[in-house]
Amino acid sequence: MNEYKVLERSALFSGIEKTNLLAMLKCLSAKSMVYEKDEYVVSAGESVSKIGIVLSGSVDLIKEDYWGNRTIFARAGAGEMFGEAFSCSESKIMPLSVVALERSQILFIDYRKIITTCSSSCEFHTRLISNMLRILAEKNILLMQKMEHITKRGMREKILSYLSEQAVLQKSNTIAIPFNRQELADFLSVDRSAMSKELCRMRDEGMLEFRKNRFTLLSDG
Repeated sequence: MNEYKVLERSALFSGIEKTNLLAMLKCLSAKSMVYEKDEYVVSAGESVSKIGIVLSGSVDLIKEDYWGNRTIFARAGAGEMFGEAFSCSESKIMPLSVVALERSQILFIDYRKIITTCSSSCEFHTRLISNMLRILAEKNILLMQKMEHITKRGMREKILSYLSEQAVLQKSNTIAIPFNRQELADFLSVDRSAMSKELCRMRDEGMLEFRKNRFTLLSDG
């Protein structure tokens, strides 16, 4: 059960002791699966009733159009969760795809077993439900924050909105972001080439410096 140690840091199981956690996984009929790099964990259009928790590796939640262009909605690493909002909706249809960025192990739990107190009345089931509600609320806030970035009018405004937010979160004007150039473009829903040109212009104007996924903000834009 060494692979489940990461669950002790998961927001879903916050406040639940390790000894109780192992018992809860059995109660929840948790099952893990391994996916290789670029393998689809879930494809858009599938009906889902389970949430996924990343035990190792990482996944992207993406939206692909008819021509194969991708928009990254979110990224989940070890201990983080995906699919909870869709598995509890009435339609249960997943509008996004979940793709493994590397070899990843995913733990699946039926959402209904989380929100419904089991017959054995687990002592910590109420805490589990409370944790789930908090996670849903926090992810809703994150979605609103992303909308703030992508609804900016210009390319520069989109970039600065995202980098500024990260600087505030990381409490530094030098930050590391979790995306490479293509992924950042997909996240902001912009063209990679146009974004790269704008970044270079901003660097030449003395607004920022960057190397790979590290940025230093030099002015307030």
